[in-house]
Formats: sequence, C-alpha cells, structure tokens
Amino acid sequence: MTLRCGVRCLAAPGLLSMLCGVAWADGRADLNAALARLQGQSALKAQVESKTWRKEGEGKDAQEDSGQASVAVEGGASGLQVLYGKDLLAKVEAEQRAKVKDPKTKTPTGFALGEMTATELRSMVSAAGALSREIEEAEFSGEKIDSYKGKPARMLSFTLALDKVPEKDRKYVKKFEGGIDVWIAADGTPLASAFRLDLSGRAFVVVSFTQKIDETRQYGVSGDHLLLLRKESKSTSSGMGERVESRIVKTLQL
Repeated sequence: MTLRCGVRCLAAPGLLSMLCGVAWADGRADLNAALARLQGQSALKAQVESKTWRKEGEGKDAQEDSGQASVAVEGGASGLQVLYGKDLLAKVEAEQRAKVKDPKTKTPTGFALGEMTATELRSMVSAAGALSREIEEAEFSGEKIDSYKGKPARMLSFTLALDKVPEKDRKYVKKFEGGIDVWIAADGTPLASAFRLDLSGRAFVVVSFTQKIDETRQYGVSGDHLLLLRKESKSTSSGMGERVESRIVKTLQL
C-alpha cells in the first residue's frame, strides 16, 4: 500500500487516514487484476469501422490514399468471426475490376480493409490481452493521481526499451524514446492509454532515418470484455529521401 499524502503525517496510526486522505493500492496490481477478469469469454457482437489516410512524398509529387470500411464481428469463447457485408464485398470487387483496367486506380475500400487484420479486430473486441502484453514488455516508471474526462483516475507510466526494435536493426538506432501511459479507474479497469515511439538513426553511414508513432486508445467494458472503443494512430517516417505520414482511426460500436 502506498500512502499519497500532501502533508507530513506524525499522527497515531488510527488517525492516519483521517489526516492524510485515502491510501491507494498498487496501481499495477489493480490493473493486472482487472485485465485478468476481463478476458472476453462471453458472446459479443459489434461493428468495427476503419478510416485510413496515408501520404507518401512531399509537394506536388506527393501521393495520398484514404479509405473507409466496416465489418461485423462476433467474439467469445469459441473465437472470432468476421462478417463482410454484401455491399462491402461489392465495393471491393468494383475497385479490383477498375484497377485491372487502370493500374493507377485507387482502391479506398480495400485500403481500409487492409488495416483490419484478425489481430487488430481481436484487440478491439477483447483488448485485455494486447494491453497486458504491452505493459509486460515495458518497465514501470511511475504512478500518479490524475483524471480522465473530468473524473478521478490513476495514471500508470511505463517506459519502452530498445528491445521494441527488431534485433537486426538496433545497431543502427542512435536515439530511442518510447512509453505507455494507462489511465485506470478505482478498481483498476483501464479507461484509456497512450503509446508513443520516437526513434532515429543512421545506416550504411549515409542513410539516416526517423520514425515517430503516437497512438491513443479509449476503452469500455461489456460483460467480461474489455473493449477498445476508439483507437487513433498517427505515424511519420522518413529515410532515403522519402517521407511517409499516416493516420488510422478504428472505432467499435456494440
């Protein structure tokens, strides 16, 4: 138990809580307990939508792509099922036919669907596993009293190590900063989280590169499911004279 107190307490133990406020439990323990009980075994149906945008290059030579698509998902003890609607499949087919005639034709629906892999959809309807793995790979760096959407919350901070970068690429990295912040309710239930990654380096002496990722997530609970209600990812990268920017927003509705 960690006592968070704004004044020095010299009173007897029986008066401690009255003079110094509430004693808070270990936030990591509360978070892990909440993730353990929100494993998403009960049946659940939801709609997941993906909106994507990507820009490659700069100035008049820049190429932009964007798209939007939604699928129905069912999750539970038996696994994950994805339903691609008739209208959605018709759009994908029309885009593919148009691309056969003109290879330069954009495929916005297919572009958005490319961001809805089984792993991504699973993390939307059952987010506990993905969040648990993330914090296991990071180092706990602190806890503080905070707020989320105007309500009391605790914010847990974790620091990412260079291990996040594939081993074969680590020798090229000169700067690396990364972390995860998780806002939790009084019982440890995740309310939101923020992921950040900022790295730069140089390969083969003359090739420099940078990458920056910022991701915000908003959670909710339905039964024993921790839901990822909204996930917004922004990234920029540059290297070998090229620059790429992207923004992906995924939302879930029951």
